[in-house]
Amino acid sequence: MIPTSFTETYELNNGVRIPCIGFGTYKTPADDTCRAVLEAIDAGYRLIDTASFYGNESGVGKAVRTCGLPREDIFVTSKVWNTDRGYDKTLASFDRTMDALGLDYLDLFLIHWPASLKAYGERAKEINRDTWRALEKLYNDGRVKAIGLSNFLPHHIDEIMETESIKPMVNQIEFHPGWAQLSISDYCIRNGIAVEAWSPFARAAVLENETLVRTGIKYGKTSSQVTLRWIMQHGIIPLPKSVHRERMDSNLDSFDFMLNDQEMAEIDALKNLGGKCAMPDEMDD
Repeated sequence: MIPTSFTETYELNNGVRIPCIGFGTYKTPADDTCRAVLEAIDAGYRLIDTASFYGNESGVGKAVRTCGLPREDIFVTSKVWNTDRGYDKTLASFDRTMDALGLDYLDLFLIHWPASLKAYGERAKEINRDTWRALEKLYNDGRVKAIGLSNFLPHHIDEIMETESIKPMVNQIEFHPGWAQLSISDYCIRNGIAVEAWSPFARAAVLENETLVRTGIKYGKTSSQVTLRWIMQHGIIPLPKSVHRERMDSNLDSFDFMLNDQEMAEIDALKNLGGKCAMPDEMDD
């Protein structure tokens, strides 16, 4: 499916519907988060992405509670941080997240990063499995509508599924021009796992890229709108972040044009445009 409106949704592998575009909050200051999320909801965003690591869950929760929309109209995601991996610590982390959000349930809970081979060696596999078992419990207990992963590679997912019973519903990965992790996204989509793109604009080099600017001029669009359309045409849910209302609105104006195959391939082939570009197995934690 290639969405033609920001109101469209995808169906996750457990039947839950997830919006086709989301609103990111990474590096949004805690004291500005509520205002930014309220403006995003007013603009039309219905998927709000946060994490315990961001330190702004309370602002997200306040915005969701006070926006005037029914709770079920807003899809809220959070994540367990690296220092809280493992079965018991993950469950405790989820309780802290829910206290901060002030919500009765969470729509999606993710493992923020897999335990890396570099940091944990052969223990990494068991740590990831134990953390996933905690998410399965939260899901089976009805405290979260869907569970998933973030920054997991295909081999991490395969290792979890060797022993665990619930397939991840989402994998959130870094995905932007210059860092198109197509092998990971294709693996996930082929296996019924929805893909979200964090940091869809990476850094300024993406938005200043000649290919993206030129393509935008052709369609009367900005390079950021071309970037979002490219992501969506790959079947991926982008999570753009901004604290400026005009950019929030602009990012939602990315649904009324279609890139052709040549333009998609040109953007796929871009390299070295910045971003974190981290290799999960080489992380230090």
